[in-house]
Amino acid sequence: MSNTEPIKAFAKQWVEQNQQRLSDWHQKIWHYAEPAFREYKSSAWYVELLRREGFTVEEGSGGMPTAFCAIFENGQGPTLASYAEYDAVPGNCQAATTQKMPREGLSPYAPGHTDPHSALGISALGGLLAAKAAMQKFGLKGRLKFFGEPAEKLRASKPVHAAKGYYDDIDAAISFHPTYMLPMNNTTVWDTHCGIAYAYIYSFTCEKPEDWIAADKFSPIPQNHLAARAPGANDALVHFYTLNESLRRSTLPFTGLWSFNEAILTAGQATADNLPPHVSQIQYLLRCDSIEQAETICAVMDNNAKAAALATGCKWEKTWVCKSRGGLPNHALAQLCYDNLAAVGAPEWGARAINIAQQIQQNLSLEPMEKPFLPATEELISPQECERQLRLQMPAWQKYLTSDDYPEYTWHCPTVRLLIARPMLSAPKGYTYPDWVSVALGGIACCIDPMIQTAAKTIGATLVELFCEAQKLKAIKDEFIERTGGGIGGSKWQAPLLPKDFKAPHDFRWPEYITTVRGEEWWIPTRTQ
Repeated sequence: MSNTEPIKAFAKQWVEQNQQRLSDWHQKIWHYAEPAFREYKSSAWYVELLRREGFTVEEGSGGMPTAFCAIFENGQGPTLASYAEYDAVPGNCQAATTQKMPREGLSPYAPGHTDPHSALGISALGGLLAAKAAMQKFGLKGRLKFFGEPAEKLRASKPVHAAKGYYDDIDAAISFHPTYMLPMNNTTVWDTHCGIAYAYIYSFTCEKPEDWIAADKFSPIPQNHLAARAPGANDALVHFYTLNESLRRSTLPFTGLWSFNEAILTAGQATADNLPPHVSQIQYLLRCDSIEQAETICAVMDNNAKAAALATGCKWEKTWVCKSRGGLPNHALAQLCYDNLAAVGAPEWGARAINIAQQIQQNLSLEPMEKPFLPATEELISPQECERQLRLQMPAWQKYLTSDDYPEYTWHCPTVRLLIARPMLSAPKGYTYPDWVSVALGGIACCIDPMIQTAAKTIGATLVELFCEAQKLKAIKDEFIERTGGGIGGSKWQAPLLPKDFKAPHDFRWPEYITTVRGEEWWIPTRTQ
């Protein structure tokens, strides 16, 4: 046994001893369920807890109100990092129960944690605090940096933190995510990391509708409803959306599973009248395999926006939300983290979780299964075998798969992507579970806690090993230097795509909870009978 093993065992024991606290913390964030750029309660909760734990915390890091950067120092040594995410997804308001129903008092259109980011953050926090406890008990020297990364669903915070230099002093980082597809499950990523993502908002404004083509020259009333007036901002948005859809085949590569998706933020006025709508806004997020592809797609969309504005008597403006790079592998760190996962073992679901899963199946008119969880959730897959299976479903030329903004870390320090199984149910042949099932399972403690425990132990043990094993950390950093052609600024290094003075567009009309004379509610309220 190496001298490091007892320290790693201590970190894992810390997680076990604090499993109820981690579970309770997760319930708090899961029920907050705040969407992108509006995670006020969630970020405040993390900041308060981290300060109690002895961290120095910068609130609103990178100019993002719901972001933070927390640092714990214990003398001179390596700087190791991880992060929390805590944004939920509108339209997924599901109670932590075995049947479809929104959380009490909320509209079904309110947010819920689909991935769930609530458990992502608490898992990373648990591993970090376990490592901190080991540092204090065994005198391990170094720094822990823990980031609050809001708006991951918009890929919006990590590119900003990266552009502003927050990652430049990190020696190694751990990115954790619950499993979202097979075979990327109970493993670490080897080569095929997440790809490029661009997001932006197009705003259309109709400022001079009276200048449209024709007007009633005989009426002294400026708002004369008989005059031919500009179609306005709603029409601009509809024409823009339609152009993007009709040209999709000419815009995206034919293979590679890439896409762009949209969300209408603002449209028209609240009260109908014969006046033209003055403003509309639509946000797009595109996922692709290269920066060149992203720039081509952007150029097509800009042309479409120009055409839509011209046809409807509007002006158009583009506001960037994010530009996110594709991931850079680090085999040495991926293997080290996976070895720690193998020592911990895959998560296991006990009798209470099995009973819950069987109740869900029964409520869906399915025959309850003796073993309702997917077998893969309790099995490990090596990063090399996972990579082999992934490549079978990808074109040979394709470099990346799926999208997330954690690759921003990979260009500033060696970074491992850790994926642990969340509760996923086995299905009868040909059956697909409704979306609410996975959201509900993510909020039921006995179902999601095994993933949190496994991830926190793996993260804690990995951080401890990196603090203790200088030669292993050196090999990991040497690989990073080689892959980047000299480290940050090297010949093969890719710089942040956003400028250092970039301002995150958190002041747009993002979906959110609101407080009115009726109390706090989702901005699309619950229908009254």
